[in-house]
Amino acid sequence: MSALAAIRQGRQGYLLSAPALALYVSLLVIPLMLTLLLSFNVFDYGSGIKGDAYTADHYGSLLGDPYFYEIFLRTLWISALTTLLCVLIGVPEAYILSRMGTPWRSIFLILILTPLLISVVVRAFGWSLLLGADGLVNQVLQALGGSPMKLLYTPFAVVIALVHVMLPFMIIPVWTSLQKLDPAAEQAALSLGAGHFTVIRQVVLPQVMPGILSGTLIVFGLAASSFAIPGLLGGRRLKMVATLIYDQYLSELNWPMGAAIAVALLLINLLIMLSWNRMIEGRYKKSLG
Repeated sequence: MSALAAIRQGRQGYLLSAPALALYVSLLVIPLMLTLLLSFNVFDYGSGIKGDAYTADHYGSLLGDPYFYEIFLRTLWISALTTLLCVLIGVPEAYILSRMGTPWRSIFLILILTPLLISVVVRAFGWSLLLGADGLVNQVLQALGGSPMKLLYTPFAVVIALVHVMLPFMIIPVWTSLQKLDPAAEQAALSLGAGHFTVIRQVVLPQVMPGILSGTLIVFGLAASSFAIPGLLGGRRLKMVATLIYDQYLSELNWPMGAAIAVALLLINLLIMLSWNRMIEGRYKKSLG
């Protein structure tokens, strides 16, 4: 009788999860499979996409053209720099936030989350107004006796805007991990003669490492696939992979090539993120062991 009850409970579990699974398959798995299939379609500028003919030439072009290497490398180092800056800024900010009392903690948490309510396009236009040739930054430089600098349509503009957009995605996971940290552990370490830096390095950081790992994965993945900020602040010359995909789809009308680039970006992102996850988790378990 218990075996039958277990089988029935298992079936109920599958039935309850079926709507979510169907939504996951229809909105994620099927579009990815169709994109992968599209990346192998033959394309001709005279006749367009040939749905009944398949080739791997698009991936061959990706592997053999230095132009694509340059754009992928630029995307990866800008994403990595954005992630590093978010860690350096977001982790201390989350630590300070966790040590605040009421009502200041709630106020500053709202301030951190408020930018997420504003469109990325609006924030990108705001940075373009600040960093433009006649923007506020150059006006301040000129008022101080300096000469105007070219800030817009540079990697600097893209990185600073990406950090502004991605910072909440680093702060919130780290802050959530800090909520699980027992303050008595820090007090015990201090009472035993450890310095504040030693307490942070030996007690706090190992405990919040899962939050840092989650934040880095989210920030890197979103930065590598970002489109609005590179498109508006990077311009036509400073291309990243997302803007390259856009050009292939809407300017060149070469959908199979755009699909191949998208698949390549997804695979590279997965490889980097899984490797990073495995390395950080290994060090985290080693530090706890």
